[in-house]
Amino acid sequence: MATQEGVPSSLPVPQVPINFVPAKAGEQYKLGAMTIRIMEDGSHTGISAPRNHQTVALLIFSTENRLGAAELIIPPHTNGPPPHWHEMHDETFLVTQGTVRFMTTGHKDAKDTDAKVGDYVTVPVRAPHTFANTTDEEARFFNTFTPAFYVNYFKLLSELCDGGPLTPQINMKAMASYATLPVPKK
Repeated sequence: MATQEGVPSSLPVPQVPINFVPAKAGEQYKLGAMTIRIMEDGSHTGISAPRNHQTVALLIFSTENRLGAAELIIPPHTNGPPPHWHEMHDETFLVTQGTVRFMTTGHKDAKDTDAKVGDYVTVPVRAPHTFANTTDEEARFFNTFTPAFYVNYFKLLSELCDGGPLTPQINMKAMASYATLPVPKK
């Protein structure tokens, strides 16, 4: 069995397609003044027949809720959710436009960090945080969630807002459904 850099040549090439989301595509939801564009909700699935016709089974492809991804558009002088932490998922944020203030709160190392274009923030499980756009310009970030189920929190927020403002009470109601706890007020 010949190998190429340690890979057996008899190993079949997976026939799993990629998921492409054009720049203006994706599901969009209004969250009060903010807009979220869901690019991967973890459930995109399809079926592909293997190229090797000796195999009868079909391959099912998806991220199987391992990954969710979205873009959040934040108008000037707009606060994000109340300070909170997540019990079941990690998040990452890549600022793609403007400046987003990330705030950690509720512990001895709490601080504010102004993240600019290209800056990257990782929020592990149980890390208290929130964010806001405190500037005069629109801000955007690319956000990932692992696992992907948290994407549904944003869909619920949009439904609860129903075109109106996104209040802390609406946020707290949605958070309660997605293993997200508010930082207690002092």
